Parts: sequence; C-alpha cells; structure tokens
Amino acid sequence: MVESLTNEIEKKALEYIGQIDDMGGMLTAIEKGYVQKHIQDAAYDYQRSVEAKETIVVGVNKFQIKEDKGEMNLLSVDASVGERQIAKLRKLKESRDNIAVKNVLDDIRAAAADESTNLMPLIINAVRSYATEGEICGVLRNVFGEYTENIVL
Repeated sequence: MVESLTNEIEKKALEYIGQIDDMGGMLTAIEKGYVQKHIQDAAYDYQRSVEAKETIVVGVNKFQIKEDKGEMNLLSVDASVGERQIAKLRKLKESRDNIAVKNVLDDIRAAAADESTNLMPLIINAVRSYATEGEICGVLRNVFGEYTENIVL
C-alpha cells in the first residue's frame, strides 16, 4: 500500500519535472509564470476544500470554540514613542561619521552588482558604521529593484 503510493507520487513528480524540462528548465518555467500558476491553483484548491469542509482544519472549520470573544485588547502605542525614536535616529545621523557611512554604502552598491560577492561582511561593516537598516535596504533596492508578484490566471 505505502509503496504503491510512493510510486504514484514519484511518477507524478517526474511528470511535472518533465514538463518543466520540456519548457527549457526551471528558470524559463518561472519566467513564463508556470510555477506560480501551479502554486496559486494549489492554494485555491486547498482553500476551497477547507471552506467546503472537504479538508478539516481543527479550530478553523471544525471543533471551533464558540465563546464570546468580546472586545479585543489591542496594543496602543503612544505617538510620543515614534517621535522619540525619530529624535534618536536624527541624533545618531548627526553624530556618526557620515563620510564613512557613504563609503560603506557605496561598497555595498558596487559589490551587489557582482552576484559572486558575499554581501554579508559589507552589511556588517555598514551596521558597525551606524548605517541604518533603511539606508542599507535602499542601496540594495536600487541595485536589485523590488519584487512584485505576477498573478497568473
């Protein structure tokens, strides 16, 4: 029984891999949206089966606790917390060596253009120079761009 199921899974996996190979490989399949479409279809089918109670998820569509949740206590952060953080950040930027920060960010930008370069030591150096996470991410965003998911129908 288990072996026949294993053989069936292996057969389907090899068929799927064959389809991808026939397209020209995984990179081509991704670029054509083939892989994303299969992921989206599987997610849709799973959600539909949960909502139709064909797939049971404890606490979601079966064996739910039916108690009155009442009003939820949400965390409320005083606006002054953000203002204090902005003031700290401003003070940091005024007191750090901004030329050193510019240099380490330029090093990251140049290295990011070479995909064989390990960026982690450069990023650690930037943090030690008090470059902010936003500044480091901004440099990487300029080099690599931002990911946008392609919806395939």
